[in-house]
Amino acid sequence: MSTESVANQLVSLCRENKNMEALELLYADDVVSTEHPNAPQPITEGKAAVTQKSIDWFSNVEEFHSGSVSDPIVAGDHFSCSMSFDVTFKEGGRIQMEEICVFHVVNDKIVAEQFFYSMP
Repeated sequence: MSTESVANQLVSLCRENKNMEALELLYADDVVSTEHPNAPQPITEGKAAVTQKSIDWFSNVEEFHSGSVSDPIVAGDHFSCSMSFDVTFKEGGRIQMEEICVFHVVNDKIVAEQFFYSMP
């Protein structure tokens, strides 16, 4: 599978709200996830921990109003896409968020992801 195939599969699964399935299928066991430096967990290491981070994020959402994922842009063993969300959190209220997501693929698995966004 090429980087482009991994990118297209991730985007497709996210658009179908199958983010957890994407984690299971496409992520390496030793993946590293990097968030905004002021985020509660700026760096998360390992597939189990990244999966838990996602579970925690989704469980904190009271209502998901809308979201979108752009088509991926692929360059070598990296790809990026933009994601936007309009969500109401159980704590913190409603926010609209846009981010650029960059992924690194090695041996058909995502080994690193990094998210660029402004903190509200």
